[in-house]
Amino acid sequence: MTIAVASPPTLPAARGPLSDAVIGLLGRSPGAAVPRMETADPFGDDLQLALHTCYELHYQGFPDVDPGWEWDPGLLGLRAEMERVFLAALRAAVPGGDDLDHELEQLLVVPDEPSGTSAFLLEHGQWWQVREYFVHRSIYHHKEADPYAWVIPRLRGQAKASLVAVEFDEFGGGHGDRVHAQLYADLLAGAGLDPGYLHYLDDVGAPMLALVNMMSLFGLHRVHRGALVGHFASVEITSPPGSKRMVEALRRFEAAPACVRFFAEHVEADAVHEQVMRTGVIGDLLAREPDLRASVTFGIQVTNFLEDRFADHVLEAWRAGRSSLREGAIDA
Repeated sequence: MTIAVASPPTLPAARGPLSDAVIGLLGRSPGAAVPRMETADPFGDDLQLALHTCYELHYQGFPDVDPGWEWDPGLLGLRAEMERVFLAALRAAVPGGDDLDHELEQLLVVPDEPSGTSAFLLEHGQWWQVREYFVHRSIYHHKEADPYAWVIPRLRGQAKASLVAVEFDEFGGGHGDRVHAQLYADLLAGAGLDPGYLHYLDDVGAPMLALVNMMSLFGLHRVHRGALVGHFASVEITSPPGSKRMVEALRRFEAAPACVRFFAEHVEADAVHEQVMRTGVIGDLLAREPDLRASVTFGIQVTNFLEDRFADHVLEAWRAGRSSLREGAIDA
């Protein structure tokens, strides 16, 4: 086991005027004047990095940043403006509605010819592409189950009990060496990569940041509890097929056991979690709060949209024979 997940990240390099302003602000004392929100691409690097930096104050924070910034009213106001822009873009990108049964049925459909990153890596991938994929997903898996913990006090009854049961598995069933974020740190080390928490943040582009920011946005706001449940269910339902393909791909590359172990764990655990999420969490939540059906539906749709954007971004680069990372290919 490589214990490196908990070390706090350093402030990232800015990617535009908005992120530059936020990062510069965090070098000062809380209460300093906060810049106004300027026009920014809701899915672009600048806004997504600025938002990710604000959210990180609620996770591990930054060693040289005053902890008081976490609840600074001015910064929270700026973050709220960024969230409104991001959320409006998400709502415009998906059909919405409340046909939850259809969305859940679609999640269970495994196409005869799977597409996406795991399918590409199994059929055509090279080892450098596998390692790039690990780098991208590290931004997600270093947090993997953390945003879902925020929804626990916002649920009741069986929905709460079932979600906590799934979270218990995500956090290693009481064993620190089996926490999924720790398993991912071990995977990174097994692939010859740095296992440090958010070590590769500067290398990863906006599509992955947007996916992680969506989780944080939904988790931090009670009004989006249904959307977070929808997102969580989507992850648990769709994970086993993709993880199985990754296990096969990694065995083809004779990857280190720690690399295989991470995905093998998700094949087994998430197959069980699927039923728990559908019946115990979603079923009970909507029995208690039927008005959340559209929110749960939205969470699933947005997850699919952002995962597809990430896959398109990566595969476009790989099919062109170039790196999908912002700073180019990582060292061998």
